[in-house]
Amino acid sequence: MTTTGDLPATAEVSPGPLIRLSIADCGAKVLQGAVRVGVFTALASGPATESEIRERTGLHPRFAADFLDALVGLGLLEREDGAYRNSALSTAYLVEETESYLGGFIELTNETLYDTWGRLPDALISGEPQTLDPDKGGFFGDRHENPEKMKRFLKGLDAFSDRMGTELAAVIDWGPISTFTDLGGSRGNLSSVLARTHRHLTGVCFDLPRTQPLFEEHMGRLGLTDRVAFQGGDFFADPLPGTDVVVLGHILHGFDSEHSLTLLRRIHDSLPAGGQVLIYDRMIDDDRRDSDRLLSSLHMKLVSQNGQEYRVGDCVRWLREAGFAEASAQPLLSTHTLVIGRKGDRSG
Repeated sequence: MTTTGDLPATAEVSPGPLIRLSIADCGAKVLQGAVRVGVFTALASGPATESEIRERTGLHPRFAADFLDALVGLGLLEREDGAYRNSALSTAYLVEETESYLGGFIELTNETLYDTWGRLPDALISGEPQTLDPDKGGFFGDRHENPEKMKRFLKGLDAFSDRMGTELAAVIDWGPISTFTDLGGSRGNLSSVLARTHRHLTGVCFDLPRTQPLFEEHMGRLGLTDRVAFQGGDFFADPLPGTDVVVLGHILHGFDSEHSLTLLRRIHDSLPAGGQVLIYDRMIDDDRRDSDRLLSSLHMKLVSQNGQEYRVGDCVRWLREAGFAEASAQPLLSTHTLVIGRKGDRSG
């Protein structure tokens, strides 16, 4: 063993980072447990003591103090003079019945990620996905068969698509654009953000026909049935709507490069001269050093036959091969990359 003086080499390197990494899922479980028992909603009206929180949520006295203080340590609660209150982060995203509530998404990760990722060692040897979704990803599972469960999940995703839609509404010049399509747009929440922000826009949400009842209910509640329409179909087989812009978010990472290129060619053919495709995903940096994006890529490999996150350079190359005259990339929400492809004029 290499040594420095009389000490082993390991004495100079703390194992702390390894230990923290090995128990990282414990913090996530504390968050998921707090969402399930309703801690943050119980504190929505203001600070409360441990006993008051126990009464409102059913927390057992044996766990309550350590559990609540762990939430303080994680930055999800604050404690002062024996009373707990929600942090700014929890207030923004973890109180039920608010438009920004992310609890449905957190419940989803609790139900799906741990079982799937527990099979990673097997997948590393076999190369096979571990949990397949009927479409591409294992993320929805049987939720389409349970409308109430699906709506609860989609409400969690709406908080994310609200932020993504707001960002897209701001970074793109929508002035000269009249129409857009959100491919794989689910119940149309991102479309609704674009339509509400830019009132001259009309949109189409293109998704599998089974999604239409969820779309109609959501658009009806938002009062947008006259400005955002639904078109059911398979975007590899059926005609695509002819709009000025196509939004393609969290779609290409479900397919291999051949299918991605095929879809982009279909989109190119559907667009008018000067039309644009807006692609966003957790694209891997070209230097392949962003661990969050690489973890996302591993997840797609675990839950789909051919899916994976892809490099920004790959996306730009696909756009060029699909016939787009221009392609550019920029960060989006600090966690994603937006790549914009523009179709050339009629003479190009």
